Amino acid sequence: MRLAQVAEAFRRLREANPEPTTELEYSSPYQLLVAVVLSAQATDKGVNLATRRLFPLAPTPEAMVDLGEEGIAEQIKTIGLYRNKAKHTLALSRQLLERHAGEVPRQREALEALPGVGRKTANVVLNTVFGEPTMAVDTHIFRLSNRTGLAPGKDVLEVEQRLLRRIPAEYKLNAHHWLILHGRYVCTARAPKCGACSLRDLCQYRDKTD
Repeated sequence: MRLAQVAEAFRRLREANPEPTTELEYSSPYQLLVAVVLSAQATDKGVNLATRRLFPLAPTPEAMVDLGEEGIAEQIKTIGLYRNKAKHTLALSRQLLERHAGEVPRQREALEALPGVGRKTANVVLNTVFGEPTMAVDTHIFRLSNRTGLAPGKDVLEVEQRLLRRIPAEYKLNAHHWLILHGRYVCTARAPKCGACSLRDLCQYRDKTD
């Protein structure tokens, strides 16, 4: 896509959904952090089902530590890799208490130092909690960026960097959510809904469906 087409794509996405947000359910920055860690290789719907059990029992780092690894695992066992995720959730909760007075840090380096937290998770927290114009590239955004020609790249970091260079400043704060939702519900992996896509005429994908 040319830069003018990128701007038009985001204008349309904003017009259709002026205030996009994550579909993960949370009541605090800490709960969002945990939910994003749990969402690796799992759907938001599946994570929400698990956290509806987990968060009433352990809404804070202190309560999560008290619940313990087995207690955490019992509440999240419906999602994939739940035992590793229980370990990470317990460990990051302890680290938040020991190093950050139980608060979620705003610095990328501090976030990425937490167990189970990588660049994508840090970007989600920085964007959703702290209003930073970051770009968390998941499988949906990676696929969509390459398929449409929005910001092609060989890996997630290259796509992230190209998106941040190509998206106009006025759209950057919400771009991550617009692209995830578009990839999740319209530009799907196996059967993209090109006939219902508002970006069809801008998209560079050669094998468009009807």
